[in-house]
Amino acid sequence: MSDFKKNSEENYIEIIQRLVKTIVIMLLIIVALIVINIMDLSSPKKKKPIPIEYVPPQADSTLVAPDTSYVKAPDTTLIRNEKNAAQIIYGRNLIANTSFYFGPKGKLAQQTNGMNCQNCHMDAGSKPFGNNYLAVASTYPKFRERSGTVETIYKRANDCFERSLNGEGLDSLSEEMKAIEAYIKWIGKDIPKGEKPKGSGITDLKYMDRAANVEKGKNVYTLKCKSCHGEDGNGKLNADGIAYQYPPLWGDHSYNNGAGLYRLSRFAGYVKYNMPQGASFKNIQLTDEEAWDVAAFVNSQPRPKKDLSKDWPKLAGKPVDHPYGPYADTFTEEQHKYGPFGPIAETKKKPAKK
Repeated sequence: MSDFKKNSEENYIEIIQRLVKTIVIMLLIIVALIVINIMDLSSPKKKKPIPIEYVPPQADSTLVAPDTSYVKAPDTTLIRNEKNAAQIIYGRNLIANTSFYFGPKGKLAQQTNGMNCQNCHMDAGSKPFGNNYLAVASTYPKFRERSGTVETIYKRANDCFERSLNGEGLDSLSEEMKAIEAYIKWIGKDIPKGEKPKGSGITDLKYMDRAANVEKGKNVYTLKCKSCHGEDGNGKLNADGIAYQYPPLWGDHSYNNGAGLYRLSRFAGYVKYNMPQGASFKNIQLTDEEAWDVAAFVNSQPRPKKDLSKDWPKLAGKPVDHPYGPYADTFTEEQHKYGPFGPIAETKKKPAKK
């Protein structure tokens, strides 16, 4: 019994020694971890190195839709409530399907290039920021520097026939002209006289600090426009050969050099909120610079010529981007066509020397 007791005591002592040793080791590990953590907290954090080629992304503010209220066209289903509903509907149809009535294969006459009015005035002149007619009735008749006269809606409409459609104007007494006027007055019926609210017509883009670049514009056209309007800019006709699915941007069947879109500011403002296909002021696809540059490329291409000798009887009334001289200032024709337009605009603000 004595030997058993002796062995038991020795085993007990050995177990206690092992337990104490384990506890000491664990305490040492805990102390080491605490020390390491304290050292890490007291030392400055090292940031993950940024690769040399890394460029932080920057939002392009010119691709952000304007956060503002805008004018909207009336609901066309309400036209039927008007006393002259048939006339208004006919006018809208003439705007949307001009080529059917007056194109090269026109039902009434053959006197235009085959484009429709709504190729330039989106959605029959109703789309916000889409060169719409919403403020036409509220601002006409009005004096226009281009003609040096007070113009009516009839004169304004015939300007489009003669310039954008590169054709002949309509008889102001014709049923067609009266119908177009009726539609334009109806679509602008909610706009107070003399007002031109946000979203009407074409937006004005901020001038660039440089001239618009034709070569850069060609790249934009190739990437974002060519698939619809074609490499040669001649557009694409519908299967019936009467109207254009995608209108020509230059060439014999496009707008002539007297059209409003031949001015860079008008073309750039137009494509900014309407092109490429599917774009709108809520879904912008072109930066301001891309809009200016593609305008320069398109308007540098050949197109029909119009006699402009009677335009702008007062030279001081010419806009900064009118591409043909003479001018009331000393800037070159090249700068008036491609910019930069800022310096020209600043000069126009200064009072004329007596």
